[in-house]
Amino acid sequence: MNYIQENKAAWEEAFEHRHPGWGETNHERLLIERLPFFCPDVAKELETIDFHGKTVAQFCCNNGRELLSLMQLGAKNGYGFDIAENIIQQAAGTAEKAGVEHCEFIACNILEIPPQYYNRFDFVLFTIGAITWFEDLDALFQTVSKCLKPGGLLMIHDFHPVMNMLPMPGEPAFDEQHLNRIAYSYFRKEPWIENEGMGYMSEQYESKTFTSFSHTMSAIINAVSGAQLSVVKLNEYDYDVGLSEAYDHKGFPLSYLLTAEKR
Repeated sequence: MNYIQENKAAWEEAFEHRHPGWGETNHERLLIERLPFFCPDVAKELETIDFHGKTVAQFCCNNGRELLSLMQLGAKNGYGFDIAENIIQQAAGTAEKAGVEHCEFIACNILEIPPQYYNRFDFVLFTIGAITWFEDLDALFQTVSKCLKPGGLLMIHDFHPVMNMLPMPGEPAFDEQHLNRIAYSYFRKEPWIENEGMGYMSEQYESKTFTSFSHTMSAIINAVSGAQLSVVKLNEYDYDVGLSEAYDHKGFPLSYLLTAEKR
């Protein structure tokens, strides 16, 4: 079993151990809020793009909440892809409850998206913590390029690679009085191995293995550029987007938003 199949099993197990009610009221926010589940800087950037009549996709869409938010901007069709079958089922249920039509969710390995989706999308989105699940970024963004139409956009909103250097609260190396201390190499090659569930969505338990990978900013940009995609914008922010507020506004780059266009 390769690490992607192991991650599939771990994610599906984590969903079975999810916190009570996790994700079950997302449709309520979709019905009353504009672009819920996006932070203000990302929402502002999305508002500058004309989605009317376009076909959009989110890779590693989890329970679909961001893709369903994006559909508010007038996209004609939406497609969400994720490896976890039970989480995808919740996404489809949320779409039905929120009355979002023309939005389909597909369970598959992102690197094995069927050819029927090639050259189909005007916009592909990755959000927080998605690309860390892929060891080979070249293969990942080549898949993105195959799925985008010429002139189509890729957007990545994620943790900044510098976050991988910083110890998080609860880790032995974390010291609230010395937040300038670095615990891990920026150029870390070995994968991150976790067996305690998926904290934001599940209880802590002895779980199946999650395997993720660190990537430098240069590795991300080079892989994007090598896949017939031209970086048109890169914004960096001094606040975290999901792990911890401990380092916010203290001079570290903690998150970023990258946009690239298919040549």
